[in-house]
Parts: sequence; C-alpha cells; structure tokens
Amino acid sequence: MKIGIIGAGHIGGTLTRRFRALGHEVFVANSRGPESLAGLAAETGATAVTVVEAARAGEVLVVTIPMKNIPRLAETLFGNLPENVAVVDTGNYYPQRDGRIAEIESGTTESRWTSQQLGRPVIKAFNNIYAKHLLELGQPAGSPGRIALPVAGDDKAAKSLVLKLVDELGFDGVDAGGLDDSWKQQPGTPVYGTDFDADGVRRGLSEAKPGRLPEFRAPVETRSPTSDARRNNGAPTDESSQPRAS
Repeated sequence: MKIGIIGAGHIGGTLTRRFRALGHEVFVANSRGPESLAGLAAETGATAVTVVEAARAGEVLVVTIPMKNIPRLAETLFGNLPENVAVVDTGNYYPQRDGRIAEIESGTTESRWTSQQLGRPVIKAFNNIYAKHLLELGQPAGSPGRIALPVAGDDKAAKSLVLKLVDELGFDGVDAGGLDDSWKQQPGTPVYGTDFDADGVRRGLSEAKPGRLPEFRAPVETRSPTSDARRNNGAPTDESSQPRAS
C-alpha cells in the first residue's frame, strides 16, 4: 500500500519505520523539506518528499502535526486531494502548545474540528499511544494482553482500512464509533496512554465522561492558533511526543 505521512516527529517517524518494515511504500514529509529527512529515508527506505507530494502519494494520508498548524495545512493542500484517500488524524489538542482553539474549548471534538478545517472526513487513530510503545510493543494477533487502539470515524470504508493497518502493526483495533464519539479517546480519558487490551479499551470508552479535564483546557488569555499561524506565516511543523502523561 502507498501511504503518505505529513509530520516526521515521534508518531510520524514511528509510523514511517513500522509501515516500511511491513513492506508498505511510505512517502514522508515535514515542514523543513525533504533534505531534512535524508536520515530517516536512508534508515527506512521511505521516500522523503514535499508536503504536497505526500498528500497525493497513495491510498492513505496520515496527518500528524500540531493542531495549531492544521488550518494552514488545509489552505495549501486539501482542495485537490482525491476523494478516495483515507485521511488519518493522530492529533491531540494541547493548549500549552496549540494555543486556545475556541471550538474545542466549547465542546467540539478535536478530530471533528480537524475534519472541519480540512474540509473532508478523517479517521481518528494512533493518538492515545506513546510512540515508543507503538514502535516496540506490537504483537501477533491472538497474543494474550495484545494492546488495543481505538479507531473512530464516519467513513466506514476508510475506518475499515485503518483498522486493518492497526492489526498489521501488531495491535487490536477497536471500532470507537463515529467521529463525534472520538472525544472518548482524547487526552484525559480512560484509554489515553493506558495500553489496555481490547476489552479494556471497550470498557474505557464506555466509562469516559464528557468534558475536558482542567489540565487539558486553555486559559482564556491564550492566543488562538489561527492568529499564531498568521504571525508565523503558518508553516506546519511536526507533532511533539504523544500522548502526554500530564
């Protein structure tokens, strides 16, 4: 399968390594250009490309950059993205990094906001596991205690494809419902960073309570990501390590 990845930080770099090890063709990009990814490309056999090229590389596009940079990415990339490309959102909203996103603070799920910015459906996945665990803790199907990952989204075909990839990576995929249900796997919820098995993930999703914990809310005075993007010319940057334990 041909997979484009935008963002080559902890999660993006890990997915590049894992997908290449499975034999997938990976086209990876970041905000600094292909030259900055020469080492990762040499290590993995992935192809370092521009952000535009990654978006048009294949059947799956993984977007794994800080949420504050999503609006600018949407302006430059997604108008001409083929409809058959499954877009995977790995993002988490961290106000200390992303600034205040009013819609999310008011109750919009993080990935619904991302979907609205991009103007197309997304599948929420890979946001609740540490990059090191994603790299090292995959196990064959049927292994006792196999870690499970929730996958949420409205597009059934795209979600099925992502669930298949999760299984290939060595994890049990759990259908976590539609995109508006994806708040159940956001930071601060029972399944966030906990490495549950499939039964544990289902239980954690059922026990999740609406509302953001105080440590995942922004103070009122924090600048919005849109204003920050304009001030910094909106260049997308790679995602930081996630999930965060705080």
